[in-house]
Amino acid sequence: MYKKVEIEVGGRTLTMETGRLAKQANAAVVVTYGESVILVTATAASDAREEVDFLPLTVEYQERFYAVGRIPGSFFRREIGRPTEKETLTCRFIDRPLRPLFPHGYKHETQIIGTVLSMDQQNDPDMLAMIGASCALTISDIPFQGPIAGVRVGYINDEYVLNPTHDQLVDSRMNLIVAGTRNAVVMVEGGTDSLTEEQVLEGIFYGHRALQPILDAQEEFRKAVGRPKMTVEPPKINVALQQRVAELAREEMMTVITTRDKMERNLAARAMQKRVLTGLEGEFPEAKTEAKGYIKDLQKAMMRDRIVKDKTRIDARRFDEVRPISCEVATLPRVHGSALFTRGETQAIVTATLGSGEDEQRIESLYGMSFKPFMLHYNFPPYCVGEVRFLRGPSRRDIGHGALAERAISAVLPDPAAFPYTIRVVSEVTESNGSSSMATICGGSLALMDAGVPIKKPVAGIAMGLIKEADQIVVLSDILGDEDHLGDMDFKVAGTDSGITALQMDIKIEGVSKEIMATALAQAKAGRLHILGKLQEAIGAPRSTVSEHAPKVFSLQIHPDKIRDLIGPGGKMIKALTAEFNAKIDVEDSGKVTVFAPNGTVGDQLSNRIMSLTAEAEVGKIYKGVVKNIMNFGAFVEILPGTDGLVHISELAAGRVEKVTDVVKEGDEIMVKVLDIDQRGKIRLSLKAALEEQKQS
Repeated sequence: MYKKVEIEVGGRTLTMETGRLAKQANAAVVVTYGESVILVTATAASDAREEVDFLPLTVEYQERFYAVGRIPGSFFRREIGRPTEKETLTCRFIDRPLRPLFPHGYKHETQIIGTVLSMDQQNDPDMLAMIGASCALTISDIPFQGPIAGVRVGYINDEYVLNPTHDQLVDSRMNLIVAGTRNAVVMVEGGTDSLTEEQVLEGIFYGHRALQPILDAQEEFRKAVGRPKMTVEPPKINVALQQRVAELAREEMMTVITTRDKMERNLAARAMQKRVLTGLEGEFPEAKTEAKGYIKDLQKAMMRDRIVKDKTRIDARRFDEVRPISCEVATLPRVHGSALFTRGETQAIVTATLGSGEDEQRIESLYGMSFKPFMLHYNFPPYCVGEVRFLRGPSRRDIGHGALAERAISAVLPDPAAFPYTIRVVSEVTESNGSSSMATICGGSLALMDAGVPIKKPVAGIAMGLIKEADQIVVLSDILGDEDHLGDMDFKVAGTDSGITALQMDIKIEGVSKEIMATALAQAKAGRLHILGKLQEAIGAPRSTVSEHAPKVFSLQIHPDKIRDLIGPGGKMIKALTAEFNAKIDVEDSGKVTVFAPNGTVGDQLSNRIMSLTAEAEVGKIYKGVVKNIMNFGAFVEILPGTDGLVHISELAAGRVEKVTDVVKEGDEIMVKVLDIDQRGKIRLSLKAALEEQKQS
């Protein structure tokens, strides 16, 4: 059945339609905003996977180059199989608000696919994908308990802007993605230019108010074309088994949830589970998997009960207390900058590497070709949590955590014109018990300062948690892994002492109120300022110079017409200079030349060579030149590489000269003075004037 709904969002028309494309999926919705169009499908397998104990949901987002009338630049001239970073990040922020809204016990493989069909390069289709995913699930028979909606919020000229265009975002101090249900915010992702907690909070709920009409439109869709939802039987509770598990495990479980050390706690939990399962073999021989679930439920209930009622965390910290912090810089001898950041049982060794313009990351996207001078890569090897698994390259989680840390630090990087390096930060998480992405941000700030990068201010991050039981609410600072896993919220906040630079919030309940979020932001600020103090103790400011192992930068300005002299035929000259000096030379069309040399001495030598190659003759200046050609009327003398002028026979000597060869011969080195340069660039020289000036001096 065909249905189309149009509403106004942010001054533009948002259109949703169904019943025309992809009719064999459980549901399909085409969302249009401006001239950006995306098809989003929701499909569920007919049979449930009874053996799984998780929600089998996958979200995919695909950008097609035909959407902007381009052919991909890859060797195969098609979109490569591996998702781009943008596609991966979009999948993540669509998945996160949807996942909590499926009923417990739903086990059908479910797949959301968003395909960008058209893109106007102003209205980003990522938000349309989120809206389309919710709408497709809402009208399908898949038991989704939505809808949800999402918007982007900007902050331009001290005013909030709904769904700013690509051009507007250049001037925006905020780029926040806000997803919500009718009554609450369920997901936040984005960054700001050190805005205050109050400004960020107001921006979040400005977005929540603005997304309400999108929810209304989806409800209209549901009433018109929505299908009856498939029935999901809630998991049957074996009361006898559940009670027996509690009897066998409760006493040991208290020991588990009060063990502060993570590895000891995990060992105790495994030992306890083994003993409980052994004790159940006679009574419940076929209930091993079910019993494991009840053990997890008991652990969750007891941990939450201890926090809410006894006001005691796993490691006995106060709710607003940050774990002990240790900071070191210059940890590694040969890298350009390094730091070791440890917070409790979470640790990251972070490095900063400086490179030239050639090292910038080249990105081909729907917006065209762009170059990225700052990269932050996050690695989470299995040993950091005591596990063994294959290394398969960065996961979606690795990419997401790296992007969050990159966004947090990008706000404080120096102006590229003043610090023309390409910068790469790499975080190797060597130990993890919660908040490893925030440790990456802290370690990244330290490593950059150690490398001599003049960042505006150091950045720190902290992860906040939430335990909500009925009307009882507890906000936790610097959460442990178990507090994240068994809690209701993971709210990461990063920033300087002036304000917030990045934040990310995921929840496992229906939503969080403005009051809860305000409390979490205020508590996060106090924790962030405490952590920033620890960073300052390790290194108070960026080093005055870059590492001796980092390339040295020299900036030169030559006349644009001289670029060809520096490049040489087929790049011969610049290649020869690069090889001779073991350096990198970046040349811009404006004539700006940036030299990246291994040390200052080499940089000076190469800079002098470049200036001599590209120098221009100046009227009145004396040059040492070489006679290149003899004519009856004078001699042509090369005064600069590739630049020569004419010494007329009358300018060879004070008296009359019969033959040019009476005074000079080809190959002679002589001093000449520039008398004039005409409009065509022809240079008139004088040997006579140069000799007279030298006599007078």
